[in-house]
Amino acid sequence: MLPSRLIMAAALVVLSSLGVLSSNAMAMSIKFSLSGYQACSPRSPAFVVSDVPADTARLAFHMIDQNALDYPHGGGTVAYGRKGVIPAGAFAYKGPCPPSGQQHIYEWAVQALDRSGKALGSATASAPFPPR
Repeated sequence: MLPSRLIMAAALVVLSSLGVLSSNAMAMSIKFSLSGYQACSPRSPAFVVSDVPADTARLAFHMIDQNALDYPHGGGTVAYGRKGVIPAGAFAYKGPCPPSGQQHIYEWAVQALDRSGKALGSATASAPFPPR
């Protein structure tokens, strides 16, 4: 069992040195709340992002309705200025708008991009709407 652990550790060291693994990319996180959010609003909620990779120039957001995967909610891209708070209304999109009487799960995905558009890291978070 010890040799397999050594092999795994060596593989992780090699992958990390090649840039395949990045502790920043794996640690990035996103938080948001839909509490008090108006149904069908095109105004994005506020986001808190943390552990964003150092060379990030832009953050690309995309929302998916986990109960209606084909619905094109879209998202937006914002400049990242080293602050972890993206204010509400930073971009327009098709907000959560489940059929009357239904609650859907909405997932936000954020991708950290460098100046050339290369993805440096990503994170996801989900919340029900309407909240109960």
